[in-house]
Amino acid sequence: MTAHGTRPGDLGQESARQGSQAAHDAAYYGLGDALLVRGEGVRVWDESGREYLDCVSGTFNLVLGHNHPEVVAAVKRQADELVFASSSFQTAPTNRVLELLAELAPNGLDRVNLRSAGGSTANEGAIKMAQWHTGKRDVVVPFRGHLGQTIATASYNGTSRMREPFPYHLPGAVRVPDAYCHRCFYGKTPDSCGLWCVDRIEDFLRYASSGSVAAMVVEPISGVGGNIVPPPGYLARLREFCTERGIVLVFDENQTGLGRTGSVFAADHFGVTPDVITVSKGLTGSGLPLAAIITTEELVGMPRSMHGFTYGGHTLSAAAAVVTLEIVRRPEFLAHVREAGSVLLERLRALEHPALDEVRGVGLMLGVELAEPDGSRSPRLATALQERLAARGVVTRVSEHGEGNVIELRPPLVLSVEDAHLVADRFGEALDGL
Repeated sequence: MTAHGTRPGDLGQESARQGSQAAHDAAYYGLGDALLVRGEGVRVWDESGREYLDCVSGTFNLVLGHNHPEVVAAVKRQADELVFASSSFQTAPTNRVLELLAELAPNGLDRVNLRSAGGSTANEGAIKMAQWHTGKRDVVVPFRGHLGQTIATASYNGTSRMREPFPYHLPGAVRVPDAYCHRCFYGKTPDSCGLWCVDRIEDFLRYASSGSVAAMVVEPISGVGGNIVPPPGYLARLREFCTERGIVLVFDENQTGLGRTGSVFAADHFGVTPDVITVSKGLTGSGLPLAAIITTEELVGMPRSMHGFTYGGHTLSAAAAVVTLEIVRRPEFLAHVREAGSVLLERLRALEHPALDEVRGVGLMLGVELAEPDGSRSPRLATALQERLAARGVVTRVSEHGEGNVIELRPPLVLSVEDAHLVADRFGEALDGL
């Protein structure tokens, strides 16, 4: 303690406020209003002591919540030994991450590229592998699909907003209707469509592609696009479709992976094995950057120099990932995710309000869709509900980077059943008078 009674590095409230204003003045982008100073599990506190329930896990990446003690301890131990090593060397943490991911991935996915630090570059790496392997070019992405925010991944995204301001885009994106049964592009219903959202892709390949298709990248459950859960059989049919045409099927599991659905990977939940899985968010449990591309033996061969980044496979992040993977793989941990997710889903579905259009999700990856009285999408109501939830200390996000009509709920996977009820209670309070 210092002479003034504060710990070294601590800031008083006045200093914090002054620092916050200086940050506002310096930042290129807008900052949130609150200054967070502490986190534990599903909760965070700001400089005034106000408590928040973090129902989006930071940026959907804190699967073990804030400051998980086992992760923090592992990082501290590793920091005392070796913080960083280049990819010219092996380290014990990175080796163990490779082993664990190969072990935990679906059968046949047993080769791991650990040279990315985030989901965007992991998805780019998967596309590169597919193009290298097939000698083809185009990438098929569902409407509302979100591959990332680099120039390359934004060029492929399933919405135009993220690339509209920029004059140059990579060619080769083929965007197809997604499996959004609630608002079906084809005007069908699940009991009558026969999975047109797969079968009609053939028309897009024939008439809208370059004729040279390398890969299809799909989120098993859409993240940014609105938490859209595909109908039974969709992913299995998609697997058959891609196999028949020699298209590399990539599951972007940056949001769905690492226990989020109650299985280690959403591929396990749906019983479908792609050719590639990308994973980043959640891989280190409590917030350090790391990403992986998990693939089949058949896709091995692209030279390492074709895809590598300075902080890919970061030693400190790998130490956190080892602990995270060991925890997430525990049957009792995954069973808890399913239990807490089921409680929260059932409670939210039991709420009554004319603006509630659909509540959907798997495990602790949930979405609440808002609609106007005429049934049309309502970003207006979604934003209003998010603000009312924030006023009650519940942190959520709105789909499509704040311009959609779905409240996204991705709490840390350590959410207790009691806190699941608390979130639902506050959700009901926020709906009153909306």
